[in-house]
Amino acid sequence: MHRTVVLNVVGLTRALLGEHTPNLNRLADQATDIEPVIPAVTCSAQATYITGNPPKDHGIVANGWYFRDMNEVWLWRQSNKLVQGPKVWHLAKEHDPSFTCSNTFWWYAMATDADYTLTPRPLYLADGRKEPDCYTNPLELREVLSEKLGNFPLFNFWGPMTSIKSSQWIADAAKYIEEEHQPSLQLVYLPHLDYVLQKEGPDGDIGKDLREIDTLVGDLLDFFAERQCRVMVLSEYGIQKVSRAIHPNRLLREAGMLSLKVDQGREYLDYFSCKAFAVADHQIAHVYVHDAADIPAVRQVFEGVDGIEQVLDKTEQQALGLDHERSGELVLLAKPDSWFTYYFWLDDSRQPDYAHQVEIHRKPGFDPCELFFDPELRFPKLKAAQRVAQKKLGLRYVMDVIAVAPELVKGSHGVSDGSPESLPLLMSTEPSLIPQGRVPATDVCDLMLKHLFD
Repeated sequence: MHRTVVLNVVGLTRALLGEHTPNLNRLADQATDIEPVIPAVTCSAQATYITGNPPKDHGIVANGWYFRDMNEVWLWRQSNKLVQGPKVWHLAKEHDPSFTCSNTFWWYAMATDADYTLTPRPLYLADGRKEPDCYTNPLELREVLSEKLGNFPLFNFWGPMTSIKSSQWIADAAKYIEEEHQPSLQLVYLPHLDYVLQKEGPDGDIGKDLREIDTLVGDLLDFFAERQCRVMVLSEYGIQKVSRAIHPNRLLREAGMLSLKVDQGREYLDYFSCKAFAVADHQIAHVYVHDAADIPAVRQVFEGVDGIEQVLDKTEQQALGLDHERSGELVLLAKPDSWFTYYFWLDDSRQPDYAHQVEIHRKPGFDPCELFFDPELRFPKLKAAQRVAQKKLGLRYVMDVIAVAPELVKGSHGVSDGSPESLPLLMSTEPSLIPQGRVPATDVCDLMLKHLFD
């Protein structure tokens, strides 16, 4: 068995390699592109990579969906039990019972039988505070890493303060795992490019960020080479330049199909009493329709809308491997220059209370505007500092500092038009194990096994 490390450099594409990436360029001669799964979003892509199956089989139809039996929309759940079917570590143990695996910040890293796991997990305290932290298995690993590296920098992992610090912390944790445990396979998540590409777009001012992630990857390549590990470098998707936001829930509201609960003058979706509602996730949206008789009318709401490429019913979803019970009765795919918001209000004074907050678990859809401070605030960092001071003093506070301004978003993903900007990359220190030509995302699991056992 050849010990293997998979570096997931999120957002990396062939188009981004160049003068700013000398370390990644070392592997570029034998690089190939991955044909991404649809939806090309974090949870779906990673589940496909670790199972070798499309969403219709592993069940991860987006970063979140409508849990019908709970009547709740939940994004960014963390239990690995949501991923249906055997994972790469199960398949590898069949080859060699001595195999071990570390899931170092790939998603669905809780409630798993991988040997070692690390994942972001803030502390939600009884007084309403949210403190940066992570979860590990074994549990004591968290305390060791916190003492060695400091607390996981959660606020640099997501939100308007994202930076290379979170990827650096994960890289340092990966080194520690290797030094102490030498897993047969280590899955390492390096998300830095994902954030800047959504904020700036693939043709934006990202040279500094490319240099930062390239330096980090170069250090890891050298570290693992010294320890005789094979290294795969891949990404989940490419991020395309976008200039148009589409609001499917507002379209449904205007068609009289949305139901809203009003609390203290603010509006919230009431899922069960809606005829239809959309769970938006980058360039895909799952539209849930309670009564099958309403599907044709709901479909008509979206057909012909500028920026919507396809409207897929359950039969049409089969061709994309997306026909799972968790999928919406209809699925919307955006055109390459467009993306979907979760917004459902028409009057800004009636926005839900979470609209200006980083609230990934409360919003009924993904919100890339959480990467931006509210441009209407004159001194947003000062306001954020004031909120932190309130927290430290034990006062009630709301961190309402992020934007509700979709025009700020310059990059998105979820569908691929086949361009160099939209195709994730695959490279290896063992180039003979990487096939020529475009690789389907469902083949990545098998390629991991080849690196381990060939």
